[in-house]
Amino acid sequence: MAITLTEPAASRVLSQLSSRGKGEGLRLGIKTMGCSGLAYVVDFADDAGDNDEIFTSNGVKVFVDRETIPFVDGTEIDFASDGFSTAFQFKNPNVVDECGCGESFTVKS
Repeated sequence: MAITLTEPAASRVLSQLSSRGKGEGLRLGIKTMGCSGLAYVVDFADDAGDNDEIFTSNGVKVFVDRETIPFVDGTEIDFASDGFSTAFQFKNPNVVDECGCGESFTVKS
């Protein structure tokens, strides 16, 4: 089991945590929505929950609820800027389908 961040993603998280002035790392979750079923939820983590697994990648702690792990196990989080937008990008080996707009995904059952 692992969740990893590329160097650009880790740099972005560390920068945002520094600007925010508090926080332990990044929280990765999912929610039901969109035409394919699931969407990623990214937020700051101020502390660990009782049901969290914590992964460390490129100096950043990533907090993931144990119930979410089967949907995101093996995911690499990247950060990209194309001049018009900046966003985290997810390379999730569990994804079998994505909606056309890229907002939601389906995983292996």
